[in-house]
Amino acid sequence: MPHATASLNGQTIASTDTYQVVEGNVYFPPSALKSEFYTKTDTHTHCPWKGDASYYTVAVGDAVREDAAWYYPEVITERAKPLRGWVAFCELW
Repeated sequence: MPHATASLNGQTIASTDTYQVVEGNVYFPPSALKSEFYTKTDTHTHCPWKGDASYYTVAVGDAVREDAAWYYPEVITERAKPLRGWVAFCELW
C-alpha cells in the first residue's frame, strides 16, 4: 500500500502508511493527523450505514477550510466498525 498524505497550503496535515479507502474517500487513523491544524466544529451529518459524522475545520496559516475533515466517533453497523474515529477529507484546494 502506498503512503498517503493530506496537505493544505503546502503543509502536510496528515501522513500515514496505514489507511482505508471507502467509497472513494481515504480515511486516516487519528494518529496520522497533525492536531495543531484541526478544530472541531458543530457540524454533523448522517450516513445510514456509518452513523453520525462529526467535522473539523482545517487551518494552515491564512488557508482555512471549514468542515473539511470528518470522522465517525461512533458507528452503527459492524461493516463500519473499522472506520470508527478515522478521518477523511473533502478536497483541500
